[in-house]
Amino acid sequence: MTSLHDFSATSIDGQEVDLSSYDGKVVLVVNTASKCGFTPQYQGLQALQDEYGEQGLVVLGFPCDQFGHQEPGTEDEIATFCERNFGVTFPLFSKIDVNGDDAHPLYRWLKDEQGGLLGGKIKWNFTKFLVGKDGQVLDRYAPTTKPEKLGGDIQKALG
Repeated sequence: MTSLHDFSATSIDGQEVDLSSYDGKVVLVVNTASKCGFTPQYQGLQALQDEYGEQGLVVLGFPCDQFGHQEPGTEDEIATFCERNFGVTFPLFSKIDVNGDDAHPLYRWLKDEQGGLLGGKIKWNFTKFLVGKDGQVLDRYAPTTKPEKLGGDIQKALG
């Protein structure tokens, strides 16, 4: 059975990251953007990382420029923006596509596991997927779902 741990992705600083390194962790995967109405959710995502990180949560941010050209920057610009404006310390990855022919394999799998309202497509920036310690998708949340609303589900997943 496929799991999160079967994938790899390129970190925002260009290093290949084997996602099996998150085995045993609860992971929140989010497609992000710096110029979106939902961009302030970075603050809530960082708050989740701060609150639950020591218990085993890892937030993973995947910048994406497929929605309204809201992530036009380079990887360096994105990393600086996130750190300076929101104090982001959770892992960020290089820009990816989440829909279409060039969608990252991780996102193809996430959408297969939790199709959502649009039959699999990611609707907008800040769609969130909660993945359990075993690497299986537990839930999918709409961009409008604020990170602070996920605490109960995260606590349950952390067990």
